[in-house]
Amino acid sequence: MSYQKLIIVGNLGRDPEMRYTPDGTPVTSFSMATNRRWTNSDGSQNEETIWFRVSAWRRQAEIAAQYLSKGRQVMVEGRLQADKATGGPRIWTRQDGTAGASFEVTCDRLILLSNRGDAGSGPGPGEDDGGGGADYIPEDDIPF
Repeated sequence: MSYQKLIIVGNLGRDPEMRYTPDGTPVTSFSMATNRRWTNSDGSQNEETIWFRVSAWRRQAEIAAQYLSKGRQVMVEGRLQADKATGGPRIWTRQDGTAGASFEVTCDRLILLSNRGDAGSGPGPGEDDGGGGADYIPEDDIPF
């Protein structure tokens, strides 16, 4: 037996998009980012943003479509899905020409962590939110 579980806490990069499969099953897709900051031994600051493309199905899809919006902080429990073409993350090119990657996740559980009024009210560019989640994501860096 094998088992996989991924837990992500981050912020939505865009509003979710809901659609229906031909048999009427709802599915909602949204992008979310996690942000990690650290200080090197020489005192320089570093930051790493990891993007996830999340697909929620059935009741989770309906909840995501109804309550999520750009900037909302959420926790997703789910399974990592490999890109069928590469076997790894989906690779893309940013507008500045640098490479980026996003990871595909199938949502098993969705937990809303910020109130509807809290969306986008987090720290601005360069401010640490202290929680390890993404704060400000430039629109050009959103991969989808």
